[in-house]
Amino acid sequence: MIERISGIGSLKYLRILSLSRNNIKTFSGLEAIGDHLEELWISYNLIEKIKGVSALKALKILYMGNNLVKDWAEFNRLQEIPNLQDLLFINNPICENMDVESWRVQVIKRLPALKKLDAIPIVYATYLLIYIFYRITQ
Repeated sequence: MIERISGIGSLKYLRILSLSRNNIKTFSGLEAIGDHLEELWISYNLIEKIKGVSALKALKILYMGNNLVKDWAEFNRLQEIPNLQDLLFINNPICENMDVESWRVQVIKRLPALKKLDAIPIVYATYLLIYIFYRITQ
């Protein structure tokens, strides 16, 4: 099992990296490939803190379901990934006490450029109406 990311700095053409089902706790070690890595599959690890994702400038797809992220302050660090379009985040503790629609509204509010969340395409007209309704009823 991999516990930390290292030794990948020389992979100049790497576009997709799969590190799922390990014991990785941080994004540290990805800095050297952040300018060209487009997909990172890092589900089923032990990631609680999202510090360091700002180095992932080319990242479009991030699959990190089944980790340990539990608060919005950490989740908000995903805003530092400028090209993020597809996010899989199911089964992190932050999602536990929310219904699906509330979860999607909260994420879309924070990451408005997303095109897909948890394997479901985002239809913004629908979520705009949900968001407006959610704000009115709260």
